[in-house]
Amino acid sequence: MASESSRRRAARRAKPGDGHELQRYRWWQPFSRSLFHLRIVGPDGVLQTWSVDVRHGGDENGVVRAQLYRDGVNQARSKLPAAFAVTGGVIEVAASGYGLKRCHYVADDGTERALSPDASSAEGWRARLHRRAPGVSRAIGAVSIFVLVVALVLGIPQIIEQITHIPPVADAIGTFESPIHLPAWLNISLVVGALVASTERALRLRYNWLLDGGFFDGED
Repeated sequence: MASESSRRRAARRAKPGDGHELQRYRWWQPFSRSLFHLRIVGPDGVLQTWSVDVRHGGDENGVVRAQLYRDGVNQARSKLPAAFAVTGGVIEVAASGYGLKRCHYVADDGTERALSPDASSAEGWRARLHRRAPGVSRAIGAVSIFVLVVALVLGIPQIIEQITHIPPVADAIGTFESPIHLPAWLNISLVVGALVASTERALRLRYNWLLDGGFFDGED
């Protein structure tokens, strides 16, 4: 859960929406768009559907924003990370370099739960696999963690070596010789594997600053 100060900063970034309608999720958008929903009962006893839509490619300026909808009508927008006030609590949205790492409803009493992915989205496909074949789902998750750990263990010494051979760094602290030297094709394979593994974890809103942040995540 985000700290209270972080939530307040995120909430200040939220701007009023323009009332446009939520677009239907298209089949060609699985890795360029995330769409999540929250269904809660409003104070009048009527069921409300809150939706969060994130286009990962960003707007014309490359800025990635979250759009908030209530019953399909745009209510607010915000740069990420975002915090939207909704009925009975706050929806928090944050991204990594591979997708969303957080899209949770935090109720006023402090309890929280992840929003449900749209059934047509890549996150929805991954959630459906987990429901239908939980064993396969857990195996895929375990493989993702294994790949990230291997990439981290084999990659860090080589990266440190490259950094310490930069002249100003070498003059200041000396050089480090990595005990691991892999061929270029294997290093490229590790990078690709780590990207795929972190993307798979992002489809489940899983994130670890060390495993998924690594050296490829540009988010703060």
